[in-house]
Amino acid sequence: MSKASEAVGATLKKMREYAKPGMSTRELDEYGYSLLKAYGANPAPKKEYGFPGWTCISVNNEAAHGIPTDKTILKEGDLVNIDVSAELNGYFGDNGSSFILGRDIQCLAPLVEASRQILYLAINKIKGGVRVSEIGALIEMEARKRGFTTIKNLVGHGIGLKLHDEPSYELANYPDRFNRKRLRKNTVVALETFISTKARYVYPMHDGWTMKTKDGSFVAQHEHTLIVTDGYPIILTGNNGI
Repeated sequence: MSKASEAVGATLKKMREYAKPGMSTRELDEYGYSLLKAYGANPAPKKEYGFPGWTCISVNNEAAHGIPTDKTILKEGDLVNIDVSAELNGYFGDNGSSFILGRDIQCLAPLVEASRQILYLAINKIKGGVRVSEIGALIEMEARKRGFTTIKNLVGHGIGLKLHDEPSYELANYPDRFNRKRLRKNTVVALETFISTKARYVYPMHDGWTMKTKDGSFVAQHEHTLIVTDGYPIILTGNNGI
């Protein structure tokens, strides 16, 4: 788990640094693939689900699972999300980050910073015995305090020998009162924040993969792979620099 997470963490960090206006998302994706390949890691979206890209790159009102293409050209001020997951020696790592490319033309820095801050506040609460719904309650409360909402139909997940593995915690970004599960020590989770300017749901586009808001809202996401302990969790993707 540590080796796989190191590979995806380093790849995410370098992809963020490599991205620039005028570049296509496919070019950025191919760069990410070259980094993963150097680690001997297999991109998880394609390996597990046949996704038409090596990484997921979502731009502006796209919230998740964006397909890298030659047609999508990055521009100054774009809100960009890169989600990198991969398998290495049978184990998986997963992480993601939203960032503003260049100048903050769309005034989205508070949204991005909220997503990052709230991820770490939630990490502080992750430990064995804690109700999964308590994590969601914290994320939503902190988002509302900052004037934002959370996306209800994108969730964090267990990870291990598969990208989405048992235990299937479904770490929602709101207090799901029907989820009575508790986190267990020594399980591994990919914890994700999905913080929005207004929307509560995202919807699949015609390509069958990309998830997007219907009302023009923006969504920022940050994600770490974590080992649940009796205290502060072990952050396996800490090298990604978010």
